[in-house]
Amino acid sequence: MQSGWKFTLGLSAVLMMLGGCSEQQKTPAQSTGLKPPSETGILKVATRNGSTTYYLDRHENPVGPEYALVSDYAQARGWEVEWTMLDSTADVLAALEAGTTHLAASGLTHLHSRNELFTPGPAHTEITEQLVCHRDDRPLPRKPEDIQGIDIAVTAGSSYVDTLNELAGQHPEIEFREDSERTTEVILAEVADRNVGCTVADSNIVQVMRRHFPHLEVAMNLTEGRNLGWYLPAGSDELAADTREWMNSKEGDEALGRMENLYYAYIGDFDFVDLRALNRRIEDRLPNYIDLFRAAEQKTGIPADLLAALAYQESHWNPKARSPTGVRGMMMLTLNTAKSLGVTNRLDPIASIDGGARYLADRHRRLPETIPEPDRTFLALASYNIGRGHLLDARQLARDLGKNPDSWDDMEKVLPLKADKRYYPSTRYGYARGYEPVHYVQRIRNYRDIIRPAFQ
Repeated sequence: MQSGWKFTLGLSAVLMMLGGCSEQQKTPAQSTGLKPPSETGILKVATRNGSTTYYLDRHENPVGPEYALVSDYAQARGWEVEWTMLDSTADVLAALEAGTTHLAASGLTHLHSRNELFTPGPAHTEITEQLVCHRDDRPLPRKPEDIQGIDIAVTAGSSYVDTLNELAGQHPEIEFREDSERTTEVILAEVADRNVGCTVADSNIVQVMRRHFPHLEVAMNLTEGRNLGWYLPAGSDELAADTREWMNSKEGDEALGRMENLYYAYIGDFDFVDLRALNRRIEDRLPNYIDLFRAAEQKTGIPADLLAALAYQESHWNPKARSPTGVRGMMMLTLNTAKSLGVTNRLDPIASIDGGARYLADRHRRLPETIPEPDRTFLALASYNIGRGHLLDARQLARDLGKNPDSWDDMEKVLPLKADKRYYPSTRYGYARGYEPVHYVQRIRNYRDIIRPAFQ
């Protein structure tokens, strides 16, 4: 499936289109002559850039939770996707009202006020709206009456405006300003830099952003659980029904699982101390070795940012690291592994990074080519950690239990059984701390997301 690119002029241009629409009896899509994707084979989708919506990875490939779900839906229908990149939530809603897009997939909260204007599609993520401040600004507001006098900025046109207006109705002393220039992610960065007092954001955005800005702290939840999902222009009942049917199908449920596993499931609990140390070391240690990781990628094909995340997990980028068990160096190679790779000095960062990259590439190569990515990479990392023999044991155990040995989601559940006396006696290599590679891969994925911008 191919994806097209279309850049808009933003909110002002859309509002001009709105002003020119006088056929009140027609739906917006009819007024603009937008034909359904069932006729054209092209699904037009409005979104905005963001970590929880749509962005380009280091290879300039589009990724993101909304991108993944829309792509799977369109592929299931045999359609191409034409993406319209807009600057803000307000612009996305204006495009819906103008009827210039079939679908808005932009992390939109399903609200009664929006349901009156647009046709709701399926929900895909549950969030809470959270008040987020800088952790050093004490005392932090812990209940609504504590919010008075606090500098609060939120994205204009967002559901956060409705939430704060509702609170202000109960507590008139609450004041805030709407920012029409900056996205929620940017405002969160401003809070982290102490240029803004506090902001409101969806919990999934906060979850991602706190890994990059560990000084952000959730002061309180402002809402109960709310649904994020898709919206369509008013009157798009047939297409909306089709999106809901797909999302509620087995195929849609599997797509939701893949999205959740790829973008959220591995993040885990927030660790302020660990992430603060990582961000500090990205500045003072990584520059000394970044070219070595890039050279190793050129040699092995293993992405440089993944190798850097692996090295951080192993040694925190300390080339002289040693452990009581005998592993050494940046990539913490055992003596036997180093010998097999021709590495004579494990404390040499050049040799260690090169050797570790070749070892991970070998773990990856020796797995069946039929295993899809990213599962194959996650299994290779697990093999790096626990050893190929124990991984093969766990894969066989997965088969015995009726689970998929090629699925990391299933293997996360099976690997810990290598430490369970009900299971490991029947395996070839016996007991292993099988819970370790599960946390190992989770941490590397988390670190990689934070490290990635340094390689772009």
